[in-house]
Amino acid sequence: MIWLTWRQLRGSAAMTAAALLVLAVVLALTGPDLATRYTAGIAECAQDGTCDRFYDQFFGAYELPFMAVTLVVLLLPALIGLFWGAPLIARELEAGTHLLVWNQSVTRGRWLAVKLGLTGLVAVAAAGLCGLVVTWWSDPLDKSAAESLALMAPLVFGARGIAPMGYAAFAFVLGVTVGMLVRRALPAMALTLAVFAAVQLAMPLLVRPHLMPPVTSAFELGRANVENLGMTREGGGPVRILLRSALPGQAGAWVLSSTLVDRSGRAISDGDGEAALQVSTTSGPCSPSGAVGRGDACMAEINRLGYRQRATYQPLDRFWPFQWIETGIYALLTLGLTWLCFWWIRRRLS
Repeated sequence: MIWLTWRQLRGSAAMTAAALLVLAVVLALTGPDLATRYTAGIAECAQDGTCDRFYDQFFGAYELPFMAVTLVVLLLPALIGLFWGAPLIARELEAGTHLLVWNQSVTRGRWLAVKLGLTGLVAVAAAGLCGLVVTWWSDPLDKSAAESLALMAPLVFGARGIAPMGYAAFAFVLGVTVGMLVRRALPAMALTLAVFAAVQLAMPLLVRPHLMPPVTSAFELGRANVENLGMTREGGGPVRILLRSALPGQAGAWVLSSTLVDRSGRAISDGDGEAALQVSTTSGPCSPSGAVGRGDACMAEINRLGYRQRATYQPLDRFWPFQWIETGIYALLTLGLTWLCFWWIRRRLS
Protein backbone atom coordinates (compact mmCIF):
# COMPACT_ATOMS: atom_id res chain seq x y z
CA MET A 1 0.00 0.00 0.00
CA ILE A 2 2.85 2.37 0.82
CA TRP A 3 4.60 1.52 -2.45
CA LEU A 4 1.41 2.09 -4.44
CA THR A 5 0.83 5.45 -2.80
CA TRP A 6 4.41 6.48 -3.46
CA ARG A 7 4.14 5.51 -7.14
CA GLN A 8 1.08 7.76 -7.43
CA LEU A 9 2.87 10.61 -5.63
CA ARG A 10 6.39 10.41 -7.01
CA GLY A 11 5.78 12.48 -10.17
CA SER A 12 4.37 15.54 -8.42
CA ALA A 13 6.79 15.08 -5.51
CA ALA A 14 9.76 15.06 -7.90
CA MET A 15 8.55 18.25 -9.61
CA THR A 16 8.04 19.99 -6.28
CA ALA A 17 11.44 18.85 -5.01
CA ALA A 18 13.15 20.12 -8.15
CA ALA A 19 11.47 23.53 -7.86
CA LEU A 20 12.37 23.80 -4.16
CA LEU A 21 15.96 22.75 -4.89
CA VAL A 22 16.33 25.52 -7.46
CA LEU A 23 14.84 28.03 -5.01
CA ALA A 24 17.10 26.86 -2.17
CA VAL A 25 20.24 27.06 -4.35
CA VAL A 26 19.40 30.58 -5.54
CA LEU A 27 18.70 31.78 -1.99
CA ALA A 28 21.81 30.06 -0.62
CA LEU A 29 23.99 31.79 -3.22
CA THR A 30 22.50 35.26 -2.76
CA GLY A 31 21.71 35.20 0.97
CA PRO A 32 25.24 35.73 2.37
CA ASP A 33 25.87 38.71 0.06
CA LEU A 34 22.51 40.20 1.07
CA ALA A 35 23.36 39.88 4.75
CA THR A 36 26.85 41.34 4.22
CA ARG A 37 25.48 44.41 2.42
CA TYR A 38 22.93 44.94 5.16
CA THR A 39 25.53 44.71 7.94
CA ALA A 40 27.91 47.06 6.13
CA GLY A 41 25.12 49.54 5.43
CA ILE A 42 23.99 49.57 9.06
CA ALA A 43 27.55 50.16 10.28
CA GLU A 44 27.97 53.09 7.87
CA CYS A 45 24.62 54.78 8.43
CA ALA A 46 24.90 54.50 12.22
CA GLN A 47 27.83 56.93 12.09
CA ASP A 48 25.95 59.75 10.36
CA GLY A 49 22.38 59.00 11.51
CA THR A 50 20.97 58.22 8.04
CA CYS A 51 19.70 54.69 8.72
CA ASP A 52 16.10 55.60 7.80
CA ARG A 53 17.27 56.53 4.31
CA PHE A 54 19.44 53.39 4.12
CA TYR A 55 16.47 51.19 5.03
CA ASP A 56 14.40 52.69 2.21
CA GLN A 57 17.18 52.36 -0.35
CA PHE A 58 18.18 48.85 0.70
CA PHE A 59 14.63 47.52 0.68
CA GLY A 60 13.82 49.29 -2.58
CA ALA A 61 16.75 47.59 -4.30
CA TYR A 62 15.47 44.12 -3.36
CA GLU A 63 11.72 44.72 -3.24
CA LEU A 64 10.93 42.62 -6.34
CA PRO A 65 12.74 39.42 -5.21
CA PHE A 66 11.39 40.00 -1.69
CA MET A 67 7.82 39.99 -2.98
CA ALA A 68 8.53 37.06 -5.33
CA VAL A 69 9.82 34.67 -2.64
CA THR A 70 7.08 35.77 -0.24
CA LEU A 71 4.47 34.98 -2.89
CA VAL A 72 6.00 31.54 -3.50
CA VAL A 73 5.60 30.60 0.17
CA LEU A 74 2.04 31.96 0.31
CA LEU A 75 0.95 30.07 -2.81
CA LEU A 76 2.58 26.72 -2.02
CA PRO A 77 0.00 25.54 0.58
CA ALA A 78 -2.85 26.50 -1.76
CA LEU A 79 -1.23 24.53 -4.60
CA ILE A 80 -0.75 21.54 -2.30
CA GLY A 81 -4.43 21.53 -1.38
CA LEU A 82 -5.45 22.09 -4.99
CA PHE A 83 -3.28 19.54 -6.79
CA TRP A 84 -2.32 17.06 -4.07
CA GLY A 85 -5.22 17.00 -1.63
CA ALA A 86 -8.38 17.44 -3.70
CA PRO A 87 -7.66 14.78 -6.39
CA LEU A 88 -6.10 12.26 -4.00
CA ILE A 89 -9.36 10.53 -3.02
CA ALA A 90 -11.78 12.15 -5.48
CA ARG A 91 -9.92 10.76 -8.48
CA GLU A 92 -10.13 7.19 -7.17
CA LEU A 93 -13.78 7.54 -6.21
CA GLU A 94 -14.55 8.97 -9.62
CA ALA A 95 -12.80 6.10 -11.41
CA GLY A 96 -13.93 3.40 -8.96
CA THR A 97 -10.40 2.08 -8.36
CA HIS A 98 -10.89 2.27 -4.58
CA LEU A 99 -13.15 -0.78 -4.76
CA LEU A 100 -10.34 -2.85 -6.25
CA VAL A 101 -8.05 -2.01 -3.34
CA TRP A 102 -10.70 -2.60 -0.70
CA ASN A 103 -11.38 -6.09 -2.09
CA GLN A 104 -7.73 -7.13 -1.62
CA SER A 105 -7.60 -7.37 2.18
CA VAL A 106 -6.76 -3.67 2.58
CA THR A 107 -9.08 -2.04 5.07
CA ARG A 108 -10.60 1.36 4.41
CA GLY A 109 -8.87 2.86 7.41
CA ARG A 110 -5.44 1.61 6.39
CA TRP A 111 -5.98 2.74 2.80
CA LEU A 112 -6.84 6.27 3.93
CA ALA A 113 -4.16 6.39 6.65
CA VAL A 114 -1.36 5.55 4.23
CA LYS A 115 -2.55 8.09 1.69
CA LEU A 116 -2.98 10.84 4.26
CA GLY A 117 0.19 10.03 6.19
CA LEU A 118 2.67 9.66 3.34
CA THR A 119 1.39 12.41 1.08
CA GLY A 120 0.66 14.75 3.97
CA LEU A 121 4.14 14.40 5.46
CA VAL A 122 5.75 15.17 2.11
CA ALA A 123 3.49 18.22 1.68
CA VAL A 124 4.23 19.59 5.16
CA ALA A 125 7.98 18.99 4.73
CA ALA A 126 7.99 20.84 1.41
CA ALA A 127 6.11 23.85 2.82
CA GLY A 128 8.23 23.89 5.98
CA LEU A 129 11.51 23.81 4.06
CA CYS A 130 10.34 26.54 1.72
CA GLY A 131 9.15 28.77 4.56
CA LEU A 132 12.29 28.40 6.68
CA VAL A 133 14.68 28.98 3.77
CA VAL A 134 12.80 32.13 2.73
CA THR A 135 12.70 33.31 6.37
CA TRP A 136 16.49 32.97 6.59
CA TRP A 137 17.11 34.75 3.28
CA SER A 138 14.63 37.57 3.94
CA ASP A 139 15.86 38.42 7.44
CA PRO A 140 17.82 41.58 6.43
CA LEU A 141 14.91 42.75 4.27
CA ASP A 142 12.38 42.06 7.02
CA LYS A 143 14.42 44.31 9.32
CA SER A 144 14.47 47.14 6.78
CA ALA A 145 10.99 46.71 5.27
CA ALA A 146 8.49 49.54 5.23
CA GLU A 147 5.70 49.41 7.80
CA SER A 148 3.22 47.96 5.27
CA LEU A 149 5.55 44.98 4.70
CA ALA A 150 6.97 44.59 8.21
CA LEU A 151 7.42 41.13 9.69
CA MET A 152 4.10 41.19 11.57
CA ALA A 153 2.15 42.50 8.57
CA PRO A 154 -0.44 39.95 7.33
CA LEU A 155 1.14 39.57 3.88
CA VAL A 156 4.58 38.76 5.28
CA PHE A 157 3.67 36.92 8.50
CA GLY A 158 2.09 33.99 6.65
CA ALA A 159 5.24 33.44 4.59
CA ARG A 160 7.67 33.23 7.50
CA GLY A 161 8.58 30.79 10.24
CA ILE A 162 6.59 27.60 10.81
CA ALA A 163 3.15 28.93 9.81
CA PRO A 164 3.43 27.61 6.19
CA MET A 165 3.64 24.07 7.60
CA GLY A 166 0.29 24.51 9.34
CA TYR A 167 -1.23 26.04 6.21
CA ALA A 168 0.02 23.16 4.05
CA ALA A 169 -1.29 20.47 6.40
CA PHE A 170 -4.69 22.14 6.59
CA ALA A 171 -4.91 22.76 2.84
CA PHE A 172 -3.98 19.16 2.04
CA VAL A 173 -6.48 17.55 4.43
CA LEU A 174 -9.12 20.09 3.41
CA GLY A 175 -8.64 19.00 -0.21
CA VAL A 176 -8.91 15.32 0.76
CA THR A 177 -12.09 15.98 2.76
CA VAL A 178 -13.76 17.97 0.00
CA GLY A 179 -12.77 15.36 -2.57
CA MET A 180 -14.27 12.62 -0.43
CA LEU A 181 -17.54 14.52 -0.06
CA VAL A 182 -17.83 15.73 -3.66
CA ARG A 183 -16.40 12.59 -5.37
CA ARG A 184 -15.39 14.61 -8.45
CA ALA A 185 -11.85 15.87 -8.90
CA LEU A 186 -12.43 19.17 -10.72
CA PRO A 187 -15.31 20.42 -8.52
CA ALA A 188 -13.32 19.33 -5.46
CA MET A 189 -10.31 21.36 -6.61
CA ALA A 190 -12.40 24.49 -7.17
CA LEU A 191 -14.19 24.16 -3.84
CA THR A 192 -10.95 23.48 -1.97
CA LEU A 193 -9.37 26.63 -3.38
CA ALA A 194 -12.40 28.73 -2.46
CA VAL A 195 -12.63 27.44 1.12
CA PHE A 196 -8.89 27.70 1.73
CA ALA A 197 -8.78 31.26 0.40
CA ALA A 198 -11.71 32.22 2.66
CA VAL A 199 -9.97 30.77 5.73
CA GLN A 200 -6.70 32.50 4.83
CA LEU A 201 -8.50 35.83 4.58
CA ALA A 202 -10.47 35.33 7.79
CA MET A 203 -7.40 34.45 9.86
CA PRO A 204 -5.52 37.80 9.60
CA LEU A 205 -8.71 39.87 9.52
CA LEU A 206 -10.74 38.27 12.31
CA VAL A 207 -8.61 35.87 14.35
CA ARG A 208 -4.92 36.83 14.42
CA PRO A 209 -5.42 40.35 15.85
CA HIS A 210 -6.98 38.74 18.95
CA LEU A 211 -4.60 35.81 19.51
CA MET A 212 -3.15 37.91 22.31
CA PRO A 213 -4.67 41.10 23.77
CA PRO A 214 -3.39 44.04 21.70
CA VAL A 215 -1.50 46.92 23.28
CA THR A 216 -2.95 50.44 23.24
CA SER A 217 -0.58 53.36 23.88
CA ALA A 218 -0.18 57.06 23.14
CA PHE A 219 2.91 58.35 21.32
CA GLU A 220 4.38 61.78 20.78
CA LEU A 221 4.43 62.95 17.16
CA GLY A 222 7.67 62.90 15.21
CA ARG A 223 9.29 61.83 11.99
CA ALA A 224 8.68 58.14 12.77
CA ASN A 225 4.88 58.38 12.82
CA VAL A 226 4.05 61.52 10.81
CA GLU A 227 3.82 61.16 7.04
CA ASN A 228 3.17 64.80 6.22
CA LEU A 229 2.89 68.11 8.09
CA GLY A 230 1.09 70.81 6.11
CA MET A 231 1.41 74.46 7.19
CA THR A 232 -0.44 77.21 5.33
CA ARG A 233 1.75 79.81 3.61
CA GLU A 234 -0.58 82.75 4.12
CA GLY A 235 -1.21 82.03 7.78
CA GLY A 236 -4.46 81.84 9.68
CA GLY A 237 -5.51 78.34 8.58
CA PRO A 238 -5.21 75.07 10.52
CA VAL A 239 -2.14 72.84 10.44
CA ARG A 240 -2.87 69.61 8.60
CA ILE A 241 -1.15 66.42 9.68
CA LEU A 242 -1.14 62.91 8.18
CA LEU A 243 -0.16 59.93 10.34
CA ARG A 244 1.80 56.88 9.19
CA SER A 245 1.07 53.29 10.20
CA ALA A 246 4.25 53.26 12.27
CA LEU A 247 5.08 53.78 15.92
CA PRO A 248 8.11 55.42 17.56
CA GLY A 249 10.25 52.81 19.29
CA GLN A 250 8.08 49.95 18.02
CA ALA A 251 9.75 49.05 14.72
CA GLY A 252 8.02 46.19 12.93
CA ALA A 253 4.85 46.35 15.05
CA TRP A 254 1.53 45.45 13.46
CA VAL A 255 -0.60 48.57 13.85
CA LEU A 256 -4.27 47.60 14.09
CA SER A 257 -5.60 51.14 14.48
CA SER A 258 -4.08 54.60 14.68
CA THR A 259 -5.73 57.94 15.32
CA LEU A 260 -4.76 61.44 16.39
CA VAL A 261 -6.16 62.62 19.72
CA ASP A 262 -6.14 65.98 21.52
CA ARG A 263 -5.20 66.70 25.13
CA SER A 264 -8.55 65.38 26.39
CA GLY A 265 -8.19 62.11 24.47
CA ARG A 266 -10.83 62.96 21.85
CA ALA A 267 -10.14 61.47 18.41
CA ILE A 268 -9.75 64.17 15.77
CA SER A 269 -8.35 62.34 12.72
CA ASP A 270 -10.33 60.64 9.97
CA GLY A 271 -10.07 57.03 8.85
CA ASP A 272 -6.92 57.80 6.83
CA GLY A 273 -5.09 59.32 9.80
CA GLU A 274 -5.41 62.91 8.57
CA ALA A 275 -6.54 65.81 10.78
CA ALA A 276 -6.66 69.60 10.88
CA LEU A 277 -5.11 70.93 14.08
CA GLN A 278 -6.05 74.22 15.66
CA VAL A 279 -2.51 75.55 15.95
CA SER A 280 -1.64 79.21 15.46
CA THR A 281 -0.17 79.81 12.00
CA THR A 282 -0.06 83.61 12.27
CA SER A 283 2.83 83.57 14.75
CA GLY A 284 5.07 81.07 16.46
CA PRO A 285 6.81 77.92 15.18
CA CYS A 286 4.01 76.96 12.74
CA SER A 287 3.82 80.37 11.04
CA PRO A 288 5.35 81.21 7.63
CA SER A 289 7.74 83.60 9.39
CA GLY A 290 9.02 80.90 11.69
CA ALA A 291 12.67 79.93 11.78
CA VAL A 292 14.34 77.68 9.22
CA GLY A 293 13.53 74.06 9.96
CA ARG A 294 10.19 75.11 11.42
CA GLY A 295 8.78 71.63 10.65
CA ASP A 296 10.54 70.20 13.71
CA ALA A 297 9.72 73.29 15.77
CA CYS A 298 6.07 73.11 14.72
CA MET A 299 6.00 69.42 15.64
CA ALA A 300 7.35 70.28 19.08
CA GLU A 301 4.64 72.91 19.46
CA ILE A 302 1.96 70.37 18.47
CA ASN A 303 3.28 67.96 21.10
CA ARG A 304 3.34 70.75 23.70
CA LEU A 305 -0.34 71.39 23.02
CA GLY A 306 -1.09 67.77 23.94
CA TYR A 307 -1.75 66.17 20.55
CA ARG A 308 -0.77 62.50 20.44
CA GLN A 309 -1.01 59.40 18.26
CA ARG A 310 -3.15 56.77 19.96
CA ALA A 311 -2.49 53.32 18.50
CA THR A 312 -3.59 49.77 19.09
CA TYR A 313 -0.96 47.30 17.95
CA GLN A 314 0.70 43.91 18.25
CA PRO A 315 4.43 44.37 19.00
CA LEU A 316 7.13 42.60 17.01
CA ASP A 317 8.26 40.48 19.97
CA ARG A 318 5.01 38.51 19.65
CA PHE A 319 6.01 37.15 16.24
CA TRP A 320 7.05 33.68 17.41
CA PRO A 321 4.22 33.27 19.98
CA PHE A 322 1.78 34.15 17.19
CA GLN A 323 3.51 31.67 14.88
CA TRP A 324 3.10 28.83 17.38
CA ILE A 325 -0.48 29.73 18.30
CA GLU A 326 -1.64 30.08 14.71
CA THR A 327 0.12 26.89 13.64
CA GLY A 328 -1.59 25.12 16.56
CA ILE A 329 -4.99 26.39 15.39
CA TYR A 330 -4.38 25.02 11.92
CA ALA A 331 -3.17 21.75 13.43
CA LEU A 332 -6.44 21.41 15.35
CA LEU A 333 -8.43 22.14 12.18
CA THR A 334 -6.35 19.52 10.37
CA LEU A 335 -7.02 16.93 13.08
CA GLY A 336 -10.73 17.68 12.96
CA LEU A 337 -10.88 17.21 9.19
CA THR A 338 -8.81 14.03 9.48
CA TRP A 339 -11.29 12.60 11.98
CA LEU A 340 -14.14 13.52 9.60
CA CYS A 341 -12.38 11.71 6.75
CA PHE A 342 -12.04 8.48 8.73
CA TRP A 343 -15.61 8.71 10.03
CA TRP A 344 -16.97 9.36 6.54
CA ILE A 345 -15.07 6.55 4.84
CA ARG A 346 -16.25 4.02 7.41
CA ARG A 347 -19.89 5.10 7.79
CA ARG A 348 -20.92 6.89 4.59
CA LEU A 349 -18.65 5.92 1.72
CA SER A 350 -19.32 2.87 -0.38
